Amino acid sequence: MKEFAAEIEKLAEKVLDLLCENLGLEQGYLKRAFAGSKGPTFGTKVSSYPPCPRPDLVDGLRAHTDAGGVILLFQDDRVSGLQLLKDGAWVDVPPMRHAIVVNIGDQLEVITNGRYKSVMHRVLTRPDGNRMSLASFYNPSADAVIFPAPALLEELSKRAGSAVYPRFVFEDYMNLYLLHKFEAKEPRFQAMKADAAPIATA
Repeated sequence: MKEFAAEIEKLAEKVLDLLCENLGLEQGYLKRAFAGSKGPTFGTKVSSYPPCPRPDLVDGLRAHTDAGGVILLFQDDRVSGLQLLKDGAWVDVPPMRHAIVVNIGDQLEVITNGRYKSVMHRVLTRPDGNRMSLASFYNPSADAVIFPAPALLEELSKRAGSAVYPRFVFEDYMNLYLLHKFEAKEPRFQAMKADAAPIATA
Protein backbone atom coordinates (compact mmCIF):
# COMPACT_ATOMS: atom_id res chain seq x y z
CA MET A 1 0.00 0.00 0.00
CA LYS A 2 2.90 2.38 0.72
CA GLU A 3 4.34 1.77 -2.76
CA PHE A 4 0.88 2.15 -4.32
CA ALA A 5 0.22 5.42 -2.48
CA ALA A 6 3.62 6.86 -3.40
CA GLU A 7 3.07 6.17 -7.11
CA ILE A 8 -0.49 7.51 -7.07
CA GLU A 9 0.70 10.69 -5.35
CA LYS A 10 3.25 11.19 -8.16
CA LEU A 11 0.50 10.60 -10.71
CA ALA A 12 -1.76 13.17 -9.00
CA GLU A 13 1.02 15.76 -9.34
CA LYS A 14 1.42 14.90 -13.03
CA VAL A 15 -2.33 15.37 -13.48
CA LEU A 16 -2.10 18.79 -11.80
CA ASP A 17 0.70 19.80 -14.16
CA LEU A 18 -1.39 18.69 -17.15
CA LEU A 19 -4.21 20.89 -15.85
CA CYS A 20 -1.71 23.77 -15.54
CA GLU A 21 -0.65 23.26 -19.14
CA ASN A 22 -4.24 23.21 -20.32
CA LEU A 23 -5.06 26.39 -18.37
CA GLY A 24 -1.95 28.26 -19.49
CA LEU A 25 -0.55 28.36 -15.94
CA GLU A 26 3.12 27.80 -15.20
CA GLN A 27 4.11 24.25 -14.30
CA GLY A 28 3.82 23.56 -10.58
CA TYR A 29 1.33 26.39 -9.94
CA LEU A 30 -1.43 24.14 -8.61
CA LYS A 31 0.91 22.17 -6.35
CA ARG A 32 2.20 25.44 -4.89
CA ALA A 33 -1.37 26.70 -4.46
CA PHE A 34 -2.05 23.60 -2.34
CA ALA A 35 1.16 23.86 -0.31
CA GLY A 36 0.40 26.18 2.60
CA SER A 37 3.11 25.91 5.27
CA LYS A 38 3.31 22.10 5.36
CA GLY A 39 2.79 21.03 1.75
CA PRO A 40 -0.20 19.30 0.11
CA THR A 41 -1.86 16.41 1.92
CA PHE A 42 -2.45 12.96 0.48
CA GLY A 43 -4.45 9.95 1.64
CA THR A 44 -6.05 6.78 0.31
CA LYS A 45 -9.41 5.35 1.36
CA VAL A 46 -10.56 1.77 0.74
CA SER A 47 -14.33 1.31 0.52
CA SER A 48 -16.47 -1.81 0.37
CA TYR A 49 -20.11 -1.81 -0.72
CA PRO A 50 -21.66 -5.20 0.13
CA PRO A 51 -24.64 -6.64 -1.76
CA CYS A 52 -27.94 -5.04 -0.79
CA PRO A 53 -31.23 -6.95 -1.18
CA ARG A 54 -33.21 -3.66 -1.50
CA PRO A 55 -31.11 -1.18 -3.49
CA ASP A 56 -34.24 0.91 -4.04
CA LEU A 57 -34.24 1.74 -0.32
CA VAL A 58 -30.53 2.20 0.44
CA ASP A 59 -27.86 4.54 -0.98
CA GLY A 60 -24.30 3.28 -1.21
CA LEU A 61 -23.04 6.87 -0.93
CA ARG A 62 -25.28 9.90 -1.24
CA ALA A 63 -24.70 12.50 -3.96
CA HIS A 64 -21.91 14.98 -3.21
CA THR A 65 -18.91 16.79 -4.63
CA ASP A 66 -15.47 16.19 -3.14
CA ALA A 67 -14.12 19.03 -1.03
CA GLY A 68 -10.44 18.76 -1.94
CA GLY A 69 -8.23 18.95 -4.99
CA VAL A 70 -7.84 15.99 -7.33
CA ILE A 71 -9.08 12.47 -6.62
CA LEU A 72 -7.77 9.35 -8.35
CA LEU A 73 -10.12 6.38 -8.13
CA PHE A 74 -9.56 2.72 -8.84
CA GLN A 75 -13.09 1.38 -8.94
CA ASP A 76 -14.17 -2.24 -8.97
CA ASP A 77 -13.54 -3.76 -12.40
CA ARG A 78 -16.64 -5.97 -12.25
CA VAL A 79 -19.33 -4.43 -10.06
CA SER A 80 -20.72 -1.05 -11.12
CA GLY A 81 -22.36 1.58 -8.96
CA LEU A 82 -20.57 4.90 -9.50
CA GLN A 83 -22.61 7.59 -11.22
CA LEU A 84 -21.96 11.26 -12.01
CA LEU A 85 -24.41 14.05 -12.71
CA LYS A 86 -24.15 15.45 -16.24
CA ASP A 87 -26.63 17.91 -17.76
CA GLY A 88 -29.15 17.10 -15.04
CA ALA A 89 -29.07 13.32 -15.55
CA TRP A 90 -27.22 10.57 -13.70
CA VAL A 91 -24.70 8.77 -15.90
CA ASP A 92 -23.05 5.43 -15.10
CA VAL A 93 -19.27 5.28 -14.87
CA PRO A 94 -18.77 1.69 -16.06
CA PRO A 95 -16.18 -0.61 -14.49
CA MET A 96 -13.01 -0.71 -16.54
CA ARG A 97 -10.02 -2.87 -15.69
CA HIS A 98 -6.74 -1.01 -15.03
CA ALA A 99 -8.44 2.38 -15.47
CA ILE A 100 -8.22 5.32 -13.08
CA VAL A 101 -11.15 7.72 -12.75
CA VAL A 102 -9.92 11.30 -12.22
CA ASN A 103 -12.30 13.49 -10.24
CA ILE A 104 -12.02 17.25 -9.71
CA GLY A 105 -12.74 18.62 -6.22
CA ASP A 106 -14.15 21.94 -5.03
CA GLN A 107 -10.72 23.55 -4.50
CA LEU A 108 -9.73 23.14 -8.13
CA GLU A 109 -13.03 24.70 -9.17
CA VAL A 110 -12.15 27.76 -7.08
CA ILE A 111 -8.51 28.04 -8.20
CA THR A 112 -9.47 27.69 -11.88
CA ASN A 113 -12.33 30.18 -11.37
CA GLY A 114 -14.78 27.63 -12.72
CA ARG A 115 -12.80 26.53 -15.77
CA TYR A 116 -12.87 23.07 -14.19
CA LYS A 117 -15.92 22.04 -12.17
CA SER A 118 -16.13 19.67 -9.24
CA VAL A 119 -18.41 16.78 -10.14
CA MET A 120 -21.53 15.72 -8.27
CA HIS A 121 -21.39 11.94 -7.93
CA ARG A 122 -22.92 9.08 -5.97
CA VAL A 123 -22.64 5.33 -5.48
CA LEU A 124 -25.63 3.02 -5.90
CA THR A 125 -26.03 -0.24 -4.04
CA ARG A 126 -26.34 -3.48 -6.00
CA PRO A 127 -28.29 -6.65 -5.16
CA ASP A 128 -25.43 -8.92 -6.19
CA GLY A 129 -21.67 -8.47 -6.03
CA ASN A 130 -19.44 -6.78 -3.48
CA ARG A 131 -18.06 -3.50 -4.89
CA MET A 132 -14.62 -2.35 -3.83
CA SER A 133 -12.91 0.97 -4.54
CA LEU A 134 -9.60 2.70 -3.78
CA ALA A 135 -9.88 6.49 -3.72
CA SER A 136 -6.75 8.63 -3.30
CA PHE A 137 -7.14 12.31 -2.38
CA TYR A 138 -4.52 14.97 -3.19
CA ASN A 139 -5.64 17.98 -1.17
CA PRO A 140 -4.38 21.38 -0.02
CA SER A 141 -2.63 21.85 3.29
CA ALA A 142 -5.03 22.83 6.08
CA ASP A 143 -3.63 26.38 6.15
CA ALA A 144 -3.43 26.84 2.37
CA VAL A 145 -5.16 30.01 1.18
CA ILE A 146 -7.38 29.11 -1.76
CA PHE A 147 -8.38 31.70 -4.36
CA PRO A 148 -8.75 32.00 -8.15
CA ALA A 149 -5.42 32.04 -10.00
CA PRO A 150 -4.55 35.70 -10.84
CA ALA A 151 -3.47 34.73 -14.37
CA LEU A 152 -6.95 33.37 -15.05
CA LEU A 153 -8.55 36.51 -13.62
CA GLU A 154 -6.42 38.68 -15.91
CA GLU A 155 -7.69 36.69 -18.87
CA LEU A 156 -11.25 37.01 -17.57
CA SER A 157 -10.97 40.78 -17.06
CA LYS A 158 -10.15 41.18 -20.74
CA ARG A 159 -13.57 39.73 -21.43
CA ALA A 160 -15.21 42.07 -18.88
CA GLY A 161 -15.56 39.26 -16.35
CA SER A 162 -14.74 39.11 -12.66
CA ALA A 163 -13.78 36.66 -9.92
CA VAL A 164 -16.70 34.35 -9.23
CA TYR A 165 -15.19 32.49 -6.29
CA PRO A 166 -14.12 33.59 -2.80
CA ARG A 167 -10.73 33.54 -1.03
CA PHE A 168 -10.54 31.34 2.06
CA VAL A 169 -8.38 29.03 4.15
CA PHE A 170 -8.88 25.37 3.22
CA GLU A 171 -9.44 24.26 6.83
CA ASP A 172 -12.28 26.78 7.18
CA TYR A 173 -13.89 25.38 4.05
CA MET A 174 -13.53 21.83 5.37
CA ASN A 175 -15.25 22.77 8.64
CA LEU A 176 -18.22 24.03 6.62
CA TYR A 177 -18.10 21.07 4.23
CA LEU A 178 -18.36 18.54 7.05
CA LEU A 179 -21.70 20.07 8.03
CA HIS A 180 -23.06 20.31 4.49
CA LYS A 181 -21.30 17.59 2.46
CA PHE A 182 -24.46 16.15 0.93
CA GLU A 183 -25.82 19.51 -0.19
CA ALA A 184 -25.14 21.68 -3.24
CA LYS A 185 -21.68 23.25 -3.39
CA GLU A 186 -22.83 26.74 -4.46
CA PRO A 187 -24.19 27.73 -1.01
CA ARG A 188 -20.85 26.65 0.51
CA PHE A 189 -18.99 28.99 -1.85
CA GLN A 190 -21.43 31.80 -1.06
CA ALA A 191 -21.02 31.23 2.69
CA MET A 192 -17.22 31.44 2.36
CA LYS A 193 -17.58 34.66 0.37
CA ALA A 194 -19.92 36.14 2.99
CA ASP A 195 -17.55 35.23 5.83
CA ALA A 196 -14.45 36.36 3.97
CA ALA A 197 -11.94 38.50 5.88
CA PRO A 198 -8.61 39.81 4.56
CA ILE A 199 -6.11 36.92 4.35
CA ALA A 200 -2.38 37.32 3.85
CA THR A 201 -1.13 35.34 0.86
CA ALA A 202 2.58 36.19 0.95
